Amino acid sequence: MTPEIDPATRALRTLLDGFLAAAIKAAHPDTCLPSHLPPPTPGRLIILGAGKAGGSMAAVASRFYREQHGLGDDRIVGLAVARHGYGQDAPGIRMVEAGHPVPDEAGIAATREALALATAAGPDDEVLVLLSGGGSANWIAPAGDLTLAEKQAITRAMLRSGAPIGEINTVRKHLSRIKGGRLAVAARNARSILTLAISDVPFDDPAVIASGPTVPDPSTLAESRAICERRGIPLPETGIRLLNDPLNETPKAGDPAFARAEYRIVARPIDALEAAAAAAKAAGYEPVMLGADLEGEAREVAAEHARIAREIKASGRKVALISGGELTVTIRGEGHGGPNQEYALALAIALDGEAGIAGIAADTDGTDGGRGEATDPAGGLVDPTTLARARAAGLDPAAMLADNDSTRFFAEIGDLVQPGPTKTNVNDCRIILVG
Repeated sequence: MTPEIDPATRALRTLLDGFLAAAIKAAHPDTCLPSHLPPPTPGRLIILGAGKAGGSMAAVASRFYREQHGLGDDRIVGLAVARHGYGQDAPGIRMVEAGHPVPDEAGIAATREALALATAAGPDDEVLVLLSGGGSANWIAPAGDLTLAEKQAITRAMLRSGAPIGEINTVRKHLSRIKGGRLAVAARNARSILTLAISDVPFDDPAVIASGPTVPDPSTLAESRAICERRGIPLPETGIRLLNDPLNETPKAGDPAFARAEYRIVARPIDALEAAAAAAKAAGYEPVMLGADLEGEAREVAAEHARIAREIKASGRKVALISGGELTVTIRGEGHGGPNQEYALALAIALDGEAGIAGIAADTDGTDGGRGEATDPAGGLVDPTTLARARAAGLDPAAMLADNDSTRFFAEIGDLVQPGPTKTNVNDCRIILVG
């Protein structure tokens, strides 16, 4: 017989859903972007957006300049590219949906158009770049003779290797015509370049967010080669030539292309976590922040968080453990999932049905790993009945974790977190309620 979820546990699950929603709302462009939009300059406003919030940021900006400043189609031009399912209508700005995390032809065509718009910017024009996580895959312009198929294969190999996002983006930047400051080089004749970014990376490094297309790149060709060697990334001959060509080095600090470029972050992972903490405090929980920039193997972090939760329970406190960052999964099995789902499954195993503890782990963009579909789940929810319900359904939690099959685990028991495309992205949000 499948165990019933008692009313107290259902109440915990409802709270967790609400705290996650508060985190996502705090990072949505509707909330965080308008106060950062500058008054228009006399020339054209060229708006270029990319990433999972690329469409929603472009829509907010278009509405702001049309409604607040009366600008029309003669003043606003641009293009925004977002992951499939994340597009949003933005008058005056062409919207394109493209592949993520593996790039596709739509991304190549959109990137070519974005570079052309930037190159055409004149001394009276302002280039407004709206960046968010996912921009690295959406703005895809292979350098040299590298083909899309070769770039896709490198991306897949990097994702499977367990490399953190900083390493992945270091390699991406040195195989691209737009990343690593090269968009700023294209727009160097503009009156100004203003980048407004929603951060999805640990420590909010502008050179890492969407692979830093408008900022100097501190990473090097040598680092890219070392990463590929250390991670065992197979490179085609075209990629090897690019990473060995000194003329293919990315622009560095001091390059004149950055003289009129400004960069601001409008939403950070900590902003979302603090919104979740405020909601938890209002519900009577003591918020305890474990960090907004956590990295590491998802299952190992989950085991540590389960240990902390058990200690807090033993002390009798009523606590909300909150954390963010970007965990990784080293794929060894044949299943499907993502870092948040794998974290949630490992958390359930480590807690082993401990009463009075429930948790949620989800990516704030609405999709966690998956197959690049807008319908992919965002994460998983865990409560004291999770393992019992799974075993009653004939599932072996430990075997499914070993097979990286967290999506099927949570789908079978109805505990996938599926908010759909949120049209923002400030990385993971994990909340454990204790007591």
